[in-house]
Amino acid sequence: MPNCSYRVSFELKSDSFFGAHQEAHETEYYAKGYASWLGIVKTLESKEHVYEHFYQRYIRKIAELKKLGHWSDDPKVNAQIDLHISSEWKYFLDGTYGLCTQSGLPEDIAAKELAILEINQLSSEESLTVEQTAQLTKAVNLLDEASSLFAPHERPKSSRQRLINDIRRRFQLSA
Repeated sequence: MPNCSYRVSFELKSDSFFGAHQEAHETEYYAKGYASWLGIVKTLESKEHVYEHFYQRYIRKIAELKKLGHWSDDPKVNAQIDLHISSEWKYFLDGTYGLCTQSGLPEDIAAKELAILEINQLSSEESLTVEQTAQLTKAVNLLDEASSLFAPHERPKSSRQRLINDIRRRFQLSA
């Protein structure tokens, strides 16, 4: 199971007629998709089977997105996809994707990663053709659907800001 995506710690101190009081609390927040993931994990026999399930869902989503016209020539989603998914698995278990995707699940992770590669490649061009602008719009919209809104204090540094909001503004893309 993935670790929590957020951990909030707080201290409460009060002072009254009865004297000083102090207590500390910690709350962990998990991605909404992790409840369904837990159900799947319970049915699988080993850590290897859990990884294989993650792997297959990731691969299927990449293939589905490519059939829909998304693309990247980056080796991460082509010749080196096995190595890439192994790396993504570590981030998944760390809880990272519970922070930056809608569900924290393999499908949103795959969509986010492919969209980022596509956006980075297209936005590196000086100017875009009509077809490239349409492809960039499609990639930005995919990332928008897969990405979380982020906590208010994280938004200025987030991938959402850089790769959705800033790209839409720079290329005058519609949402």
